Amino acid sequence: MDSRVPGYELQSRMKRFIDRMDEKKPDWELAVIFGNVNLYYFTGTMQDSMLYIPRDGEPALWVRKSYERAINESEFPTIERMGSFRDARQAYPALPDTVYLETEIIPLALYQRFSKHFPIPKTEPADREISMVRAVKSEFELTLLEKSGEIHARVLEDCVPDLLKEGIRECDFAASLYSLLVSEGHHGIARFGMFNTEMLLGQIGFGENSLYPTYFDGPGGSVGLCPAVPLLGDRKRRLKKGDLVFVDVGCGYGGYHTDKTMTYVYGSSLPDDVIAEHNRCVDIQNHLASLLVPGAIPAQIYRDVMEALEPEFIQNFMGYKDRKVRFLGHGVGLFIDEIPVIAEGCTEPLKENMVIALEPKKGISGVGMVGIENTFVVTRNKGRCITGTNPGLISVPC
Repeated sequence: MDSRVPGYELQSRMKRFIDRMDEKKPDWELAVIFGNVNLYYFTGTMQDSMLYIPRDGEPALWVRKSYERAINESEFPTIERMGSFRDARQAYPALPDTVYLETEIIPLALYQRFSKHFPIPKTEPADREISMVRAVKSEFELTLLEKSGEIHARVLEDCVPDLLKEGIRECDFAASLYSLLVSEGHHGIARFGMFNTEMLLGQIGFGENSLYPTYFDGPGGSVGLCPAVPLLGDRKRRLKKGDLVFVDVGCGYGGYHTDKTMTYVYGSSLPDDVIAEHNRCVDIQNHLASLLVPGAIPAQIYRDVMEALEPEFIQNFMGYKDRKVRFLGHGVGLFIDEIPVIAEGCTEPLKENMVIALEPKKGISGVGMVGIENTFVVTRNKGRCITGTNPGLISVPC
């Protein structure tokens, strides 16, 4: 499958961004993009570069390195070479009073280097407008997402049980899972937009390790390799009979991610009350999926679902103890954490072909994190799952 972004796709993305800016920021004159993922979205290549988007005039990608690779990879119509911002400035003798930037991600030092040659008095954020354009996926993007979902489902639902052997360390299981995902077609990285978030694969835990505290904004936990690298798996924890295995990992194809959580029970069964809590999470996921239709308001979905839950169930729902998150799902795409978010404050209506991961989960003392996560496409009837149908708690014999 060719993941090269076609020229018509790039033209559509740029037009939708300009239209969105015209609607939401009617006085805008200039947007400049530096972030790798947004550069890729709008140009089809990920270089050390600057995308200059004037309201009146043609957008141009100014590339420091590698110009040759940008030319080879991208069908963007205007690609220019620059040694520094000074070179690009020569093409723009007149500057507006305001520039719209990715204020969530641009380092101050980079902005200072830019503003030395582009002394524009005022800056405004373009982050939300870019994110809302990216939130609605094209048929080209959906094809890549569906391929990622196929890999995700096959590996987590069919292949993982063969990797679980008594005595295996968490870190070794995680390494084997990563290798398997890549061999099946996963693009090898899990990208997040949240500042300072590093993630190679996802969160993996045997037993109560899936409840371990972490800075990551998700319901589950992970011990990781060491305090400096709280990723992959614990070097000390080994799989034993009766363990609940929690696997919350991203997959991706051609730059586009899906998100999925699957649970396994190794060597014996869990108590009936634990199974019931897990099944309740699955029911919540299915109910949420039925609400993913155009026009639905994410904040209202969140409010209605949370208000219908009993107080005793809400305890440790979407986390553990005081480490609970305040969402039920999140957009996915070039990042694993995109908008829309099924949470309070997200009030823009859903649109067809938005892609959302739903992840109702619950921490259980002495057991670990139960629940599920799958990725869904918003359609006219309900959310369409693209990451498989297994409800989890897959039994794995010793």
